[in-house]
Amino acid sequence: MEVRLAPLAAALALALTSGASQAAGSQDKLLAELKRLTERMEKLEKRNAELENRLAALPAPALARRVEALEEANRQVSAGLESDRISDKEPELVTRLKALETRADSHGPAARLAEALEGISVEGSVAAVAQRVNGKARADRKDETALTWRGDVGITLPGGDIGASKGEFFTHLRMGQGSGIEGLRPTFTGATNSLAFQQDGVPSENTTAIVAQAWYQLTTPLGEGGEDSPHSLQLTVGKIDPFVFFDQNAAADNEAEKFLNNVFVHNPMLDSGGAVGADSYGFSPGVRLAYRNEHGKPEWWQASIGVFGAGDGATFGKSFTKPFVIGQLETGLRLFGGLAGTYRLYGWHNGQYEGYDGSIGTTAGWGISADQRVDEDLTLFARYGHASSGKVAFNRAITLGAELNGSPWGRGADGVGVAFAWLRASPGFKAAAADLPDLGYGARGAEKVAELYYRYHVNEQLSLTPDLQVIRKAGADPDADTITALGVRALYAF
Repeated sequence: MEVRLAPLAAALALALTSGASQAAGSQDKLLAELKRLTERMEKLEKRNAELENRLAALPAPALARRVEALEEANRQVSAGLESDRISDKEPELVTRLKALETRADSHGPAARLAEALEGISVEGSVAAVAQRVNGKARADRKDETALTWRGDVGITLPGGDIGASKGEFFTHLRMGQGSGIEGLRPTFTGATNSLAFQQDGVPSENTTAIVAQAWYQLTTPLGEGGEDSPHSLQLTVGKIDPFVFFDQNAAADNEAEKFLNNVFVHNPMLDSGGAVGADSYGFSPGVRLAYRNEHGKPEWWQASIGVFGAGDGATFGKSFTKPFVIGQLETGLRLFGGLAGTYRLYGWHNGQYEGYDGSIGTTAGWGISADQRVDEDLTLFARYGHASSGKVAFNRAITLGAELNGSPWGRGADGVGVAFAWLRASPGFKAAAADLPDLGYGARGAEKVAELYYRYHVNEQLSLTPDLQVIRKAGADPDADTITALGVRALYAF
């Protein structure tokens, strides 16, 4: 439709001009504005006419060809999308769409794998120890140096739910090489390098590996509140390290990070003294039941009991014939202005204990393990062990010490640890020592052990720890030479 704008503008200008005669002062400005408006209207009218002429001149066949081209392009897109293959002959739109689909599909397996791995956690470490003892520590009076390494991997898997109860499965793989210093004089200490791991009967040039632990644990909330209930019951069954659940200590229970001498890693009565009854590597089949009360959170308390194979039972023989039984009461308190501390009291009985003379009998005893932060940077610990029966080489054991982190000198991840142990020979062992020449000493008094280390934090995963140990009156022999062990530990953990 043709629109005529110029006559309209002229009429409007005439009317406005006649009206403007009544206002002579603004007439010139008004006329100039009307002229500019008229020129713009004429340009628009001309542009409109040109568009109408171009549309009228477009032939029908050309329009049809354009429509047909669009329909053909649509058919090519549809055909290309019906095939999963990508071709350079396809329209660019199809190629891009298929490329996006391929990228999306490539992320699919990763997403499915991430979903499958949800709830699974893995932690591990590799540690090496180089250690040297003075000649006085050995019967041949020669200095000795040994290098050992050990790797540990722990994997926790979801174990399924039973009502409100939640299960998990834990497996622990251990590997290593080197048994450490050999030929030491008889001591109560047991091991100056608790990290050493070598299977019995396997040459030291061979790396060995075992399934150290494999157990299932079911945690059941009690009372109202479901998962948020402060009361819970926990059942654990499988191949277990008893010290994971009993005699724990925040400052002294990890030979990979803290003290190397095993009188400080666990209660000496249970570990060095052998009352725990586990296999050669410290593991045993067993079952544990625990009740935990967190009603006063962050303070809490817990009661637990464990039954583990001892003797042949520790190696999956007669597992619960005369087992090792231990019960523990423990509590977490906030003392010294809210600083965390844990206190444990436990008692045990082993029906297949091997005494100092090689005989198999029973032993019983009780112990205490305590750790307490007394400052933001300082943690103290202490253990006491008391054997009430059995042919034990030492029947009293006291260990105490401290760890100071490196915050005072600007290295908060570093740590300095120092500890002392006193292991008193039992009356029966003292009496029998003179009649047992294989023991190699006369027992009087107590063996004394000291250890000092500095843990240098290289980075988030790596640490280096120089370590010094001194053992006086080994095996409670007052005439025994002092044993000195100097070493360094490297730990990579993730």
